[in-house]
This record gives sequence, C-alpha cells and structure tokens, in this order.
Amino acid sequence: MGDMEVTRKEEARAEIKIWNYMLGYVKIAVVKCAIELGIADVIENYGSPMPLSELATALRCEPSRLHRIMRFMVHYRIFKQEHINHHTVGFSSTPLSRLLIKGGEKSMVAFILFVSSPTWLAPWHSLSARVLETGNDISPFEVANGKDLWSYAEANPDFSELFNNAMGCDARLTVQATIEGCPEVFDGVKSLVDVGGGNGTALSLLVKAFPWIRGINFDLPHVVAVAPKSDSIENVGGDMFMSIPNADAAFLMWVLHDWDDEECIKILKKMSRSHSRR
Repeated sequence: MGDMEVTRKEEARAEIKIWNYMLGYVKIAVVKCAIELGIADVIENYGSPMPLSELATALRCEPSRLHRIMRFMVHYRIFKQEHINHHTVGFSSTPLSRLLIKGGEKSMVAFILFVSSPTWLAPWHSLSARVLETGNDISPFEVANGKDLWSYAEANPDFSELFNNAMGCDARLTVQATIEGCPEVFDGVKSLVDVGGGNGTALSLLVKAFPWIRGINFDLPHVVAVAPKSDSIENVGGDMFMSIPNADAAFLMWVLHDWDDEECIKILKKMSRSHSRR
C-alpha cells in the first residue's frame, strides 16, 4: 500500500469523524425526545414487540416521524427491532432503554434531562471565550446564567428539583453497589450524615439496607426544605463550610469536584470534626 493510498484512507476516516463531531448533539437530542414522549415506558409496558402503528397511536405521534426516531435508536441499540410476521416489525426493550423509563429503579431520566437542559448547556456555548479569558475566577455557569450554580438553583426551584433528581439517579446506582459490595463499612454505625445529600436518595437506600442507622440529610436550606420526610432521616439545612451535624460517620458524593483544593480541605476538616468514629 503506497503512501498516497494511506493518506486517502486517513483523510476518509477524518471526514467521518468530523461528521460525528458536528452531529454529536443529535444523540442526546433524540434520547431526550424519547424520554419526553415516554417511548421506553410504553414499549416496556406493552410486553412484546410493539408495532410502529400501535406505538404511534399510544403516543399520539405522526407514524413517519416516529419511525425516523425509532430507526435511529435501533441503530444505537437503545431498542431492538424484531419481526412480528413477514410484513410487520415491532420494537422491544433493551437494558439500555430501561434506563429511560420514568421512575424506574435504575432510571437515568432525570440526569439526562438535567445535562440536556438549556441552563446546563449554556456555559458550553461560550467555552472558547472562557479559555481565552485571564484573571477571572467566575465559573462558566455564572457567566452564562448570571449566578453561580447554588444561587441559581435557590432562585429557580424547577432547576433545583431537576438538579437534585439528577444527583439521585447516580446515587441509586452507586449506593446500591456499595450496599452489595462492602456492607461491612456500616457495621456499628448508628448515625450517618450525608454531606450535600440533596433529596436524600442515598440515605434512603442506606437506612433501608441498614435499618439501625439514623440518617442525617445535610444540604443547603432551600434543598432540604423540599426533601421527602422520613422517620429514619432528619433533614438539616446549613453550610458545610461553617459546620456539619454530628454523627458516627459522614460521607459525600459529587461534592469535592466543585471546589478547589483549599476549599476541599476545609470541607474534609469539618467532616472529621463532625464524627467521633473514623
């Protein structure tokens, strides 16, 4: 194979890749569309391969447009396409599509809606300006939305709910793995504080698995004000840089990456002072 032929093949691969980059947003847009229409829920409840005509009727969609959406998702193995008979095909669920079921045990719906929301995407549209900027520590989120993430969430309850539900999606997956993989970590722990616990999803799973634990869900006041109430979990509002409620043990997820090293050290010191058991 000559150098010229190798170059042509490399250029052809580059052209394919650049198209993938240019149209990369289509994947999340189609998945968001599927969530908003409730496609995964309808197909899962149908129980067998569902013909396009019945799916369109159930969703009140125009069949030809829906077909294009389904064809795309079948290509990316979100749904399966199976022959019902010689003339008809149907769509069925996959492990991937079950992550798109609203309210499902392992649903990632809230996280997908969060990362695809206009508010969250706005900073990415000014990324180059942020890279060029010097001497400014204001976050891209604040530049795009006028407030830092926490202040914006406090002023916009719908966004706050979306954010905390998204964090709950990850907690359901991560905490369940912790419960199954290393339950001995919680032996002897009678009280546990979740620092930045959001809507309490992580703690609710832990106190269910280890009912001797009294949970303390600690987050900003506007977050815990709307968190579900429970006999085994106390919702406490406050500022983790000021003080953290006392408990036998403390844990946190999706928190330290938001802060620089100095602030992370402050948080960890406050956590170490909040519990006697290490």
